[in-house]
Amino acid sequence: MLEIKNLTHTYSNGTRALDDVNLRIPAGMFGLLGPNGAGKSSLMRCLATLQVPSSGSIRFGDLDVLAQPEALRATLGYLPQDFGVYPRVSAEDLLDHLAVLKGISSRGERRDTVHALLRQVNLWDVRNKAVAGYSGGMRQRFGIAQALIGNPRLIIVDEPTAGLDPEERNRFNNLLSEIGEQVVVILSTHIVDDVTDLCPRAAILVAGRIVESGTPGELITALQGRVWQTSIDKSDLEGARQRYAVIATRLRAGQTVIRVMSEEAGLAPGAAFEPVETGLEDVYFATLHRLRSASAMGSRQADGQAQAPSTASAA
Repeated sequence: MLEIKNLTHTYSNGTRALDDVNLRIPAGMFGLLGPNGAGKSSLMRCLATLQVPSSGSIRFGDLDVLAQPEALRATLGYLPQDFGVYPRVSAEDLLDHLAVLKGISSRGERRDTVHALLRQVNLWDVRNKAVAGYSGGMRQRFGIAQALIGNPRLIIVDEPTAGLDPEERNRFNNLLSEIGEQVVVILSTHIVDDVTDLCPRAAILVAGRIVESGTPGELITALQGRVWQTSIDKSDLEGARQRYAVIATRLRAGQTVIRVMSEEAGLAPGAAFEPVETGLEDVYFATLHRLRSASAMGSRQADGQAQAPSTASAA
C-alpha cells in the first residue's frame, strides 16, 4: 500500500504544483488523470524521491519514503515522461549497465535478468541495436524493461503512451497490464482510454489537487443519466456554450457534436438531445468543466467586489 498524506510542493518561483494531495493506492494498476500542467509529473517526481515535497508524508508499506529515500529506490521502477540514452550503445549493453547500477553484481545473474527482460518486452531480436535508433514504441518498451530491473514492488510510469501509434500503444498497455497484477503500478497520463482499459482505481488531479477518486465504475455511475448529445452547426457552438453545460465537442460528418451535462439525471437539456452511455472520458471532461466554471464565477465575483468600493466613492 502506498499512502500519500497532505502532500504539498511549492517551487522556488512560487508555483504551487501540489496542494494537499491525499491518496491510498493498493497493489495493482492505479490511474492518475489530469490535463497538462496539473501537477502529475511533480507528484511522480516526489514519489520517485527525485524531489523533496514542501510538506506532507509518503509511506510505502512500513517505509517512510521521505526519511528513507534510498530504501525506496531499491524497490522502485521508474519510467519518466522523457528519458535519455547513451548514443551507439545497444539495448543489451545498456540494460546490463543499468543492472549494475541497480546493485546486481553477479555477471551471470545480470545476463539472465537482461535476457529475460528483453524477451518480456519483445526486444530480443533487436537487442544488439542502439537504443538511440529505436522507434518511439520500442524506446518505451526499453524504458519499461529498465524499470523492471530488480523486481520492483512500486512502478511509476509517467505519460508512457504519449506519441505512440495505436498498435504500439496497445502492445505497451498489454505489457503494463501483465506487470500490474502483483505490485503497485502508477500510470500517470492524460489519455483517458488508457486508464479505462487498465486501471481498477483512478484519481483526477487538477491544479495540484485531487478532485475525484475511486473505481472507474463508481465515477461513471455518479454521472449516469446526466450526459446528453446533439449535432449542431459549427456557427451555433458559441450560443450552445452559453445555454448549456457543454463538456466536450467533436466534429463528425461535417457537423459539430456536443456533449452536455444536465442538472438532473434523466432530465434532457433540450428537445434535440439524446442520452448517451457515460464513460470515464465524460467524467473527466465534466470534472474539468465544473472546476473551470467555478473558477470563472469566482473571478467574476472578485472583480465585482473590487469594483464596488470605487462605485461607492463616486456616489
